[in-house]
Amino acid sequence: MSDIQMVDLKGQYNRIKSQIDSAILDVVASSAYINGPEVKKFQAELEEFLSVKHVIPCANGTDALQIALMALGLEPGDEVLTPNFTFIATPEVSALLNLKPVIVDVTEDSFVIDPEDIRRKITPKTKAIIPVHLFGQCANMEEILAIAKEHGIAVIEDTAQAISSDFTFSNGEKHMAGTMGDFGCTSFFPSKNLGCYGDGGALYTNDDELAAKARQIANHGMKVRYYHNMVGVNSRLDSIQAAILRIKLRELNDYCDRRRKAADTYDNYFANVPELTTPYRDPRTTHTFHQYTLKVKGADRDALQKHMMDSGIPAMIYYPVPLHLQEAFAHLDGKKGDFPTTEMLCEQVISLPMHTELTEEQLERIATTLISFLEKNRNQ
Repeated sequence: MSDIQMVDLKGQYNRIKSQIDSAILDVVASSAYINGPEVKKFQAELEEFLSVKHVIPCANGTDALQIALMALGLEPGDEVLTPNFTFIATPEVSALLNLKPVIVDVTEDSFVIDPEDIRRKITPKTKAIIPVHLFGQCANMEEILAIAKEHGIAVIEDTAQAISSDFTFSNGEKHMAGTMGDFGCTSFFPSKNLGCYGDGGALYTNDDELAAKARQIANHGMKVRYYHNMVGVNSRLDSIQAAILRIKLRELNDYCDRRRKAADTYDNYFANVPELTTPYRDPRTTHTFHQYTLKVKGADRDALQKHMMDSGIPAMIYYPVPLHLQEAFAHLDGKKGDFPTTEMLCEQVISLPMHTELTEEQLERIATTLISFLEKNRNQ
């Protein structure tokens, strides 16, 4: 059996090697490295895939979030609501722009931002909500959009972990992750479901004016070359990465199907293990399983992780420290006990290998190694 990886990028590459190699060499031969034809083609193809009017490619997912906040014209001191249980990039961009990140607790079942806590945290200074579609499924966008409309605030979807997921509203309408708010933002970091071979990102919007402003901000504030209408940033997706992403976009539905199949296999193994809670599937949203994350109760989660690692099986903790207890946000005066759901999750969650190349043999080894540890400790 081959070594088990948390994310097997090499195995994935080998399946599309000839296409990738050819695409890279074509870009090198063209010498159109920045904003070349491949970037424009990828932009158009992603717009079609998502059924969204505008895709604005940029350098990475964090830049996408920053550009979105800048395009919305937020002012220093404005408040931006972000979930507690997420990667730091989401509130980090608010802090960088001298906005005030306001931390919101999450739901225990699907780990996404809790609409009820959103309502509790809104003040007259609240100008935006950034729901994170965590681990591969959407937050409750119907409720979030209703709250935003009621209070006249913007919504920026962080869909870095849920590209190609969709959400079904109570009226039957279905929309792709990232296309429901004022902006959607994504990352093409290599480990993402749609990942390039370096850094990359994009914004999505159906608003013509916001799209034009975001494009301008991403290109040093220029509409016309060397004429700068505003202070912007330098954030571009290079042509080689766009060429790679064009090929992988064609495979994305298959990639997600492979992840869902692996998740179903895990579920079957863990269905009757009392210490484990398998990932919740919200019936309103498809799950693309960027991560397969269990909750561990009645057992030592950290000892379990060590056992898995010692057995040659990677297992990760996303995320070990809540945002309100991070040193970077000490100025927000958060203390232990302020966010009970997030704090509980940080103590319980463990993520298992999840990628497109997992075999039945590997899945069996991962599952049985985990189960045997729990059984042994249960009987001691």
